[in-house]
Formats: sequence, C-alpha cells, structure tokens
Amino acid sequence: MTTYAALLRGINVGGVKVDMADLHAVFSGLGYAGISTYLRTGNVLFGTEAPRSALAADIEARIDREIGVRTTVLLRNRDELAALAADNPFLDRESDPTKLHVTFLVDRPGKARVAGLTALMAEGEDVAVVGREVYLHCPHGYGRTKLNNTAIERRLEVRATTRNWRTVTALRDLVTAA
Repeated sequence: MTTYAALLRGINVGGVKVDMADLHAVFSGLGYAGISTYLRTGNVLFGTEAPRSALAADIEARIDREIGVRTTVLLRNRDELAALAADNPFLDRESDPTKLHVTFLVDRPGKARVAGLTALMAEGEDVAVVGREVYLHCPHGYGRTKLNNTAIERRLEVRATTRNWRTVTALRDLVTAA
C-alpha cells in the first residue's frame, strides 16, 4: 500500500469552507485506508493500492459531487515528500521556518516560464524550481511577497497549491510514520 498526502488547492481560504469530516467521508467512500487530515487547509493523508494515475481526478470528482467544491488535488508520496524536504535549497539561509514555503505543481513547468518567476522577486527573496516544486524564501513574509500561489500559477501556467515549511515537514513526518 502506498501512503499519500493529498494537497487540496483553495480549501478553507477565500470563503471556500469544507469540513474535515466531509473530506474524510469522501476519501473513505473512495475506499482509501488510514485517512487523516492535517490542519484545516486541505491536507489529507491516505493509503491505497490503487494505481496513482487516476487518484487525483477521482478525488476531485468526488469532492465536487459530494461537497460541491471544485478543487485541484496534488499528490505526493512518502519518497517524494522526503526528497523535497531534503532538497530545499534555502534551508541554510533561514532559521525561521515561517519564511520558507513550497508551492506544489501539478506538472513540471516549461523552462521559459520558470525564468519569468525572478521578475516577481523582491529584494532578499529567492525562488527555485525543482521538478514539480517551487521553493520560496520570503524573508519579509509570504503575505507580502509577489511570489504567491496565484502569481506562480499565472507565470508557470500550471495549477498549484502552496504550503508553509512547517506544514511540509509535518506532512513528511506523518506520511513516513504511516
């Protein structure tokens, strides 16, 4: 069985309210095991033996049908979360984890699009795209950066969702322990 973290875009932000018990019921209805939610921002841990290829689409369709919310689901398994946590290029620059974020992408962006992200950086900020993740170092705070989820989606033309570093490492730890 493979354990995944499902990262749901836009849950319990911007007026989109979803009860975690309802999310749990959706995942249970799909036959997944070991279901738990982390925080109230659309992080669901679950296990399945089903092939990965249709998981995100199945979850999205069921959430839309049963809860009435259209969302994008991004999946990362234990190995992917461990690798992305270890590969953060900004860990040595910042002792305050609230200044570090990861934007998870549905697909790898094109190289020409990645180059356009630097135009959004303010002084002291940094960005690195590694595979399907965008690592952000925002020393002035994520709330003040132009490197927000919406801007990254527009520049890269890829659906995405962003998590702070504490959430990323907590999800890694929870998936590893499952």
